[in-house]
Amino acid sequence: MESNRLTWLGHSTFLIETPDQKRIVVDPWLSGNPSCPPEFRQIGGVDLILLTHAHFDHIGDAIPLARETGAQVVGIFELCHWLGRKGVQHTFPMNKGGTQEVGGIKVTMVHADHSCGISDGDEILYGGEACGYVITLPDGFRLYHAGDTNVFSDMKLIGSLYRPDLALVPIGNLFTMGPVEAAHAVRFLGVPEVVPMHHGTFPPLTGTPKEFERQLAGESVKVRTLKPGESLGMVKKP
Repeated sequence: MESNRLTWLGHSTFLIETPDQKRIVVDPWLSGNPSCPPEFRQIGGVDLILLTHAHFDHIGDAIPLARETGAQVVGIFELCHWLGRKGVQHTFPMNKGGTQEVGGIKVTMVHADHSCGISDGDEILYGGEACGYVITLPDGFRLYHAGDTNVFSDMKLIGSLYRPDLALVPIGNLFTMGPVEAAHAVRFLGVPEVVPMHHGTFPPLTGTPKEFERQLAGESVKVRTLKPGESLGMVKKP
């Protein structure tokens, strides 16, 4: 069976490709991202863009990418309204707890514990709230992108309600949870596999995959540590 493909582009940016050639980008920060490999800074055609919140290191390339590709863009209501004012045409606003299907991809917006100000010139505008996503791919594979967040106990609900096959969780500390908190998040979620993200981009992000792996040593979850530009296959298990 041909698998879905997940590629980490550094920080919290991921490219998801399906066997039927759908291309999904979560939190596109490419051109200014020091950890994004040069060959991925021009990403080509994209069908769907998912935005977890409005900080520059998550939406840095959202507007030009949406304009150039005509991609459909999903985000929280207030962020989509702002994007519309900036010339992004195909927005699909939603809010936490909601689910919608966009281009054959089922997207559920879930909570994240973080801020969401939009830097617009010299102003910081209200951007709604930060969120995460449970993304259900056409073959039924469920991927949870936690966005920027601290651990919160309702991650147990995300695990029991949606049963994601793979979680992407931040571990960098300072602006998100670090390895200790991220390990607790994984236990709450009960996922079989996890990919650490939002680490190593800047010196203040001190959380490391090595420490994250140490925190989960001996547990049933498989930690899939990627380098920027590396990929892994994702197949729905029977």
